Amino acid sequence: MLTTLTYIIYISLSIGITVYVSRTLSKNGLPFLVDGFGGNTVLAESTNHLLVVGFYLINLGFVLLRMRTGMTIYDVNELIVYQASGLGLVLLVLGFMHFFNMFVIHRFVRSARTRREHIDDYLGSAP
Repeated sequence: MLTTLTYIIYISLSIGITVYVSRTLSKNGLPFLVDGFGGNTVLAESTNHLLVVGFYLINLGFVLLRMRTGMTIYDVNELIVYQASGLGLVLLVLGFMHFFNMFVIHRFVRSARTRREHIDDYLGSAP
């Protein structure tokens, strides 16, 4: 039986993919947050860290819930099918979460820019 090996591979790959994606999004998303927070780096970094923690909680919770405890894997073919379907689902969830986060950050940055422009217009027109 390959069930234990299958679960170990699934958890290891899922955690590795989640960590890689999280680090990539965190590193490359920080400039957007800094811009959205009007250059306030401390607030942007804090928000970025909270997004990373939430990302880990949701994804790793999903990965663990996805494991089926009543399933027995008897051969390599079943192992491959289980791994492919499990990791494929994890990648889809990661992708949807990424696009949702990008949408929210985009809306936030756009809103922040609009507020700053209104403030600048107001201050620029003051006597």
